[in-house]
Amino acid sequence: MSDGPARIPAQGRPADELLRLIDERHAADLDWRGGKAFSLVYNPDDSELEHVLEEVGKRYLHENALNPFKVPSVLEMELEVVAMAADLFGTAPNAGSMTSGGTESIFLAVQVARDHSRAQRGIAEPQLLTAQTAHPAFAKAAKYLDVEHVLVPVGDDGRADPAAIAAAVTDRTGLIVGSAPCYPYGVIDPIEALAGIAAERGILFHTDACLGGWLLPWWERLGEPVPPWDFRVAGVTSLSADVHKYGYAFKGASVILYRSRELLQGQHFWYDDWPGGLYASGTTAGTRPAAPIVGAWTAINHLGVDGYLRMAEVVRDTTRRFRDGIAAIDGIEVHFEPDMSLFEIGSERLDIGAIADVMDQRGWNLDRQQGGLHLMVSPYHAKVVDHFLADLAFAVANHGESAGKAATYGGVL
Repeated sequence: MSDGPARIPAQGRPADELLRLIDERHAADLDWRGGKAFSLVYNPDDSELEHVLEEVGKRYLHENALNPFKVPSVLEMELEVVAMAADLFGTAPNAGSMTSGGTESIFLAVQVARDHSRAQRGIAEPQLLTAQTAHPAFAKAAKYLDVEHVLVPVGDDGRADPAAIAAAVTDRTGLIVGSAPCYPYGVIDPIEALAGIAAERGILFHTDACLGGWLLPWWERLGEPVPPWDFRVAGVTSLSADVHKYGYAFKGASVILYRSRELLQGQHFWYDDWPGGLYASGTTAGTRPAAPIVGAWTAINHLGVDGYLRMAEVVRDTTRRFRDGIAAIDGIEVHFEPDMSLFEIGSERLDIGAIADVMDQRGWNLDRQQGGLHLMVSPYHAKVVDHFLADLAFAVANHGESAGKAATYGGVL
């Protein structure tokens, strides 16, 4: 790093010098390839998929999907991704769109609900109702879109409490949210009960399946118990699912889907009151990189149903190995009862922060939450389970006092 603020160089620098500098800086970044990271990147342990995605990135690096009719190949693939997702989750093939990630998908769901509440129900200042475990993107959307966010405590099982949600509903409630699953604990909210509360009152309901959407269908087909969460639940009116998570595409690719195209059209923007002609966009962004769209199409078509089932089986079995090994270490436990491949571990009598410090020293990257440490399992983790459990047992037996590192999910520059 330079001593002062960066400035544009007086003379351009050669490519090989820049690549060397980039490699030097990149070496200090999170080493997700080694299997010691449990967030941010979902490692599929599939070299062929990684190669084809890199080739897609090169082919579409410079394309701009601002005007999709100028890049018809991208438009065609985007429509196919949406249709495949709609088929997977149970809605119409033309009732969704691709976004840059879960945050944008959530923003759009909140925006559509806000405007729907105003136009269809006459609510001037709609409220957004979520459990405290809902993703922070809902709070962010509420702030940016000037919507009141009502937070409701969860039950003893870590899931949204239908009775508490029902008690919090007012005549201004415009959207109720359930997670499938929530990020902190990996538990699926009771979507049927929550969506039923919304439907009885004419309120829109969103299932946030950004994390679980591209794994739960295969989890269910493997015979694992999965409570209803998608458009098979009558009251669900919108759903978000990130292809760049367990869909194994690169960042950023997500889908936002609705029960009807009419609801989808609520997020469309049309404007021609300027000299440049009609400006229309289906999502928040204007300029959109084409590569993530094509990358999502590529990942889905490369893996197919058989590939996703194979990946899901590895993740399921690896999750069981982690959980069985953790249960065998005296003094720590898995909090709540996760429904999927992510969970929080903690301790009633040991300093979990100090345990995390030792794991840090051994090269592991565990997210620190307010109640414990967070693990999210990818296929590659099958190769490191035994190593992880040995280091965790060592950390439990040989930790000192916590260095006091804070629980952090994201950051601000």
